[in-house]
Amino acid sequence: MPWLTLTVDTDAQHAEALSEALLELGALSVDLLDADAGTPDEQAIFGEPGEAPPGVWQHNRVSALFDDDQDVPAILREAASRIGLKDLPEHRIETLADNDWVRLTQSQFEPIRISARLWIVPTWHTPSDPGAINIVLDPGLAFGTGSHPTTRLCLRWLDDNLKGGESVLDYGCGSGILAIAALKLGAARAVGVDVDSQAVTASRDNAAANRVENVQFYQPDNAPQGSSEKLLAGHPYDLVVANILTNPLRMLAPLLANATRQGGQIVLSGILEEQAQDVMNIYRQWFDLNAPIFEEGWSCLSGRKR
Repeated sequence: MPWLTLTVDTDAQHAEALSEALLELGALSVDLLDADAGTPDEQAIFGEPGEAPPGVWQHNRVSALFDDDQDVPAILREAASRIGLKDLPEHRIETLADNDWVRLTQSQFEPIRISARLWIVPTWHTPSDPGAINIVLDPGLAFGTGSHPTTRLCLRWLDDNLKGGESVLDYGCGSGILAIAALKLGAARAVGVDVDSQAVTASRDNAAANRVENVQFYQPDNAPQGSSEKLLAGHPYDLVVANILTNPLRMLAPLLANATRQGGQIVLSGILEEQAQDVMNIYRQWFDLNAPIFEEGWSCLSGRKR
């Protein structure tokens, strides 16, 4: 059975109310996304340690799913009226054909070769190179499958630079892929931190699937020491890696620097190429930085703490 999808761009003031109104009027599901995703205006929606979550994005994209016999234009008009919008927001309606969604989703994710010896392999695939370091990882609710340039950049850095025996902090761990890769590449222990509880759960599941030990995953304020500041300051790491976004990296610079031992290294990504210099200027307060590495418009920065 086909469905109808409604996509509406709206502002922060109306995004949640519109989503709720569409659900009340018969939407099967509603997603709320950042309309600026992939641009310099992209925003993180999760609060950092000690801060209240910022809520919705400044520019929002509401995506709603309906049965194909629904009068979606009429539903949108009614939803807009209920929340006080005089004019219909910009929108589009499309038909979504029925599919074997599990098989279709799986067909979009093939094993990813990161380097000569490092692969990301979904569970439904046989490793292309059984003798390689294969990280078993399925796409899920948390960021980090190896398909995004920022993840690949960090993974290649780990493959090229880990010597073995390091302690590693993965701040903004997402799926846990970087912490897991570091352990498989010889790191002695790893800690992953993420503000999203689903990311922490996914990271723990992925670590178990990859049979890695000496790794722990926490939300910042649920660490055993009581806060991320205590977790990070008390045990500086040989390597800190943070693949998040530019604005959080700016704000977190003192915390991440404090988490890195003197002589230790830091790796930063999630940074658009045009934002790299700005982030480098901030982190130069603590680190001697290497030349940035770029891929598909994204940056990877690295350096050693003085």
